[in-house]
Amino acid sequence: MAEIFDVYDERGNWTGTAERGEVHAQGLWHHTVHCWLVRLSNNGVNNSSKRSARVLFQKRSENKDTNPGCFDITAAGHLAAGETPRDAVRELEEELGVQVAFDELTEYGIIREESSGEIGGAAYIDAEVSHVYGLVTSMELMDFTLQEEEVSGLYEADADELIALLEGKVDELIVSGVTIKNGQLKAAKTIITCSSFVSRDYGYYISVFRFLRDMAMR
Repeated sequence: MAEIFDVYDERGNWTGTAERGEVHAQGLWHHTVHCWLVRLSNNGVNNSSKRSARVLFQKRSENKDTNPGCFDITAAGHLAAGETPRDAVRELEEELGVQVAFDELTEYGIIREESSGEIGGAAYIDAEVSHVYGLVTSMELMDFTLQEEEVSGLYEADADELIALLEGKVDELIVSGVTIKNGQLKAAKTIITCSSFVSRDYGYYISVFRFLRDMAMR
């Protein structure tokens, strides 16, 4: 069954609904949600000065039609016709197995993004209005239930180290995480660079990582 989205004009006025393919073929504005998770780690000590805000980010499945194998928002997705940003929690449950109430999320804000590319030889334009949220979690990486067809791994890194990476102060980071294959999670480590992430304005990542760090360290 085709996915149906609410679509909007440049000013944000609702203009009707359209199938996903039409939305991307014509570059129609539609809404998405971004849910970023962060967890507080004491690095094995009780000294609060040693606490670390660790941002979680997913590795997209190699079977995704856009940005396969890239690192991305912890959980994200389109809002179907009739859905509201409160349905952000659906993405968390579907992709990561995390069950929370919407009121547990902290709002970052709304961003507008436009990108273009090609899928299967056909051009697409993605015009998204994204509602961005953060959530502090105490879950360990092995506690998540990954939606294998969407997510091939879940990794984490210190927020300040990620900011330094995106600001060009370091060239790469070694990050820890888990991968999934045939329904089984396995501990993993990998090296990431700026180009490992889905291509978007680095300022977005830096701003969100600061937001998550400050939220976790309160």
